[in-house]
Amino acid sequence: MSVRRQGKKRKRPEKIRLTGVIDFGKDGRKIIKPDNLKNNSENVYRIAESKNFRLIVGDKVEFKIINLSGEVFAQIEKIIDHGKLHVSGKFENQRSYGVVYPDSREIKREILISLSHFNNARNGDKVYLEILNPGDINDEHSDLRGKIIEVLGKSGERSAEERSIMKKFNLVKEFPKEIEDYAKNISVEYDLKDRVDLRDKIIFTIDPLDAKDFDDAVSIEKLEDGSYMLGVHIADVSHYVPENSALDKEALRRATSVYLVKNVIPMLPETLSNEICSLKPDEERLTFSIFVNLTKKCAVKSFEIKKSVIKSKRRFTYEEAQNIIDTKKGDFAEELLLMYKLSKSITLKRLKEESLDFDSNEVKFTFDSKGDVEDIIVKHRLDSMRLIEEFMLLANKCATVFVNDLSKKLKIKLPFIYRVHDIPNIDKLKDLAEFVKQFGYNLNIEDKNSLRKLLNDIDGKPEEFIINNLLIRSMAKAIYTDKNIGHYGLGFKNYSHFTSPIRRYPDLLVHRILFDYIYNEKNILSKADYYKKIIPEIGKQSSIMEQNAEQAERDSIKLMQGEYISRHIGEEYEGIVSGMVQYGMFVEIMDILVEGMIRFRDIQDDYYEYDDKKHIARGRRKGKTFRAGQKVKIKVVRVNKESKKIDFVLIN
Repeated sequence: MSVRRQGKKRKRPEKIRLTGVIDFGKDGRKIIKPDNLKNNSENVYRIAESKNFRLIVGDKVEFKIINLSGEVFAQIEKIIDHGKLHVSGKFENQRSYGVVYPDSREIKREILISLSHFNNARNGDKVYLEILNPGDINDEHSDLRGKIIEVLGKSGERSAEERSIMKKFNLVKEFPKEIEDYAKNISVEYDLKDRVDLRDKIIFTIDPLDAKDFDDAVSIEKLEDGSYMLGVHIADVSHYVPENSALDKEALRRATSVYLVKNVIPMLPETLSNEICSLKPDEERLTFSIFVNLTKKCAVKSFEIKKSVIKSKRRFTYEEAQNIIDTKKGDFAEELLLMYKLSKSITLKRLKEESLDFDSNEVKFTFDSKGDVEDIIVKHRLDSMRLIEEFMLLANKCATVFVNDLSKKLKIKLPFIYRVHDIPNIDKLKDLAEFVKQFGYNLNIEDKNSLRKLLNDIDGKPEEFIINNLLIRSMAKAIYTDKNIGHYGLGFKNYSHFTSPIRRYPDLLVHRILFDYIYNEKNILSKADYYKKIIPEIGKQSSIMEQNAEQAERDSIKLMQGEYISRHIGEEYEGIVSGMVQYGMFVEIMDILVEGMIRFRDIQDDYYEYDDKKHIARGRRKGKTFRAGQKVKIKVVRVNKESKKIDFVLIN
């Protein structure tokens, strides 16, 4: 007879509080590195989703370990060190004190301002303030206190709201005077030594109508053996921006240009970005060129990378180039049509292999003579856009393959900055697979071909962009790093960014690396040691600022959409249900892509409950259902320009 030992069951602690630092995980999403395990990259925690914190890489946080569906996550309890915490919001004067209602989604509590910290703010002003006790943000029993740093204008007015966005994301358009002066005095003289002279070649640019910084140009030639020589010529920014100069350090601090709807915050002073480096027509410009020899079937036969000088023969807008492709008539029609033919073949080849072809809608705003938003137009991808995209992808790939091939040749691992994209989040893919069933689609989350089939099947359907957006959200975020794990979305084993050094710092770094690896072979080992030290931090900074720019650009678009739709309150539109939450459903107006909320409590014919497993809302009495992708008629009832929230009601 066996005796069962009795004893007290060990209880697992309910709360394990730890501290750590926010960093990028390999999938581009933010993770926590615990303090006691900083040097072990394997011991990191994914962060449980929370809208209470706007996390920045480098923040020190306190967190606890929780279990969600059998997986371990970190739940953030407190930001220990976030530097100075600033927010913007609407100021109300209560005479003996002031109150600011922050715009921030993370900070939902009002902030008290003492009389001595008003800084001349008046009732209804949009203000920018510093929170004096940021450690109390999540303490419900403590008042948040702040001091106003700057008055941005009247709350709700576009100029004030634009300034608020720039403050929120720490965007500064102006450069320090010494950097502006330096840029204005840069010499444009050059030596043809070690450069390929392409000034007589037919080379041209194709860009958006409103573009001012032309950083890429293209050329094509048919060779005697029937193959083709594609030239991708990129502005040689590295020639004008000395490494570790004040100009270079400021460019790295910014890391990317930011394109708000009515404002551009450039990475480089406009003297460089719009003038000296920009590949303007009929102007001699220094470039870094990749010459790709393509077979008749558009396979890459070989490629070469050389410093060059060009003289662009024409500046095309996408619309002008598209018109020539459609009519087969116009300037350089022969070259454009050949490029179009080759680009289509390259695209088909890429999509047959491992690439996913996402197609998300973008909007363009038109303005009246007073500067008010007159209309919102959905931008469609033209064949001329796809042509340039395809050639840039190919050039980026070739630049990366060159470094990896050189590493094999020299039998050493040459450091490089890669653009990587990890495999998707499995849990989110499971949710997506469940979601698309309601539309009659089946998704095998373990088979990438199933994802590609889904993208093909939804093409042109009403639910296309909803499913596209959900699929994009399930994807990892692409980041810059020294570790090459490939690019899942594109299906490339080797990929980086080479083609936009005017507006992206990683591209500028890639140009410097390529120059040293191609033209400075004697010192390649010492250069390799140097790049090994600097690339990780540059990759991290560039990834941080890229995500920062994306969020700022989204806020800018929402601001303009709110301004437009605020003049159409009471008007009716056809929309499509784009998503659901517990208290309501998001609807996107189909013609202008403006998204608003219909609250279930505002639907009069029944009491609606959300079923998060089936992703539907069902009426308790009548059983009527709403689901994502469903077309509905709505009326605009409320617009809050400060919070950028838009409310609709359903029209039966």
